[in-house]
Amino acid sequence: MTQKSVNVGLVQMSCLPDVEANMTKAIEKTREAAAKGAQIVCLQELFRSLYFCDVEDPHNFSLAEAIPGPSTERLGALAKELGVVIVASLFEKRAAGLYHNTAAVLDADGTYLGKYRKMHIPDDPGYYEKYYFTPGDLGYKVFDTKFGRLGVLVCWDQWYPEAARITALMGAEILFYPTAIGWDVNEPDERVNREQYDAWQTIQRSHAVANGVYVVAVNRVGREAEQQFWGGSFIAKPHGSLLYLAPHDEEVVHVETLDLGVSDRIRTTWPYFRDRRIDSYAPITRRFIDE
Repeated sequence: MTQKSVNVGLVQMSCLPDVEANMTKAIEKTREAAAKGAQIVCLQELFRSLYFCDVEDPHNFSLAEAIPGPSTERLGALAKELGVVIVASLFEKRAAGLYHNTAAVLDADGTYLGKYRKMHIPDDPGYYEKYYFTPGDLGYKVFDTKFGRLGVLVCWDQWYPEAARITALMGAEILFYPTAIGWDVNEPDERVNREQYDAWQTIQRSHAVANGVYVVAVNRVGREAEQQFWGGSFIAKPHGSLLYLAPHDEEVVHVETLDLGVSDRIRTTWPYFRDRRIDSYAPITRRFIDE
């Protein structure tokens, strides 16, 4: 069984209205992660700006860019300089009137390995993403990097077991979830806030359990408009227990060593992939089973 290990860094940060200031901060914190030994660094969802999807404003489309493009060029140069893999969530302008919520992956030599376009797009109070983003059309993706095969999903994708399963079946050793999620500051019941965070963490830890993989969830932090982004980024082991949990109210750069051999050992003991009844799953492609 493999004994390969990898040092994973997560960057949980607050954002400002100034796009360049956010990029500069992300670069500085990526450097900090690398100095702590990180080999893979994951940034939070849409880290270049405030979370603009709280309103439907056509001016926000000016934040989008081509991928590959200016940000991947800068981050690719940084990845090459530091010798790290970077997972970066960006607002992609694919064509006039066609935009995606997209994660790009830069290898440790600076090579642009490709992108994943967020498949599940929410439309809820404070999260009006359907106004901005077309659902992804690249399917689920894995990226073969210098330090391992990575699966990348984005925020709302984290609530869907199917996305995690398919990405794991493609051979992902680690599932990364760049995220932007928080509490409504007008919610008076603290129990509601706690239940929401617990549900968010629990569903992702269940992906680790069901697929025998590490899960790395990287959230933003700080208040923006009527949202208090709850931070709480974490790393879950392949049997679901937490290796690391970030605070709710602080910026964090954390590096954790992951033993990728654990997946092999867990999957041997708990062989869920072996026992899957793939012949029985056809109904999952239906919207609802009512006829």
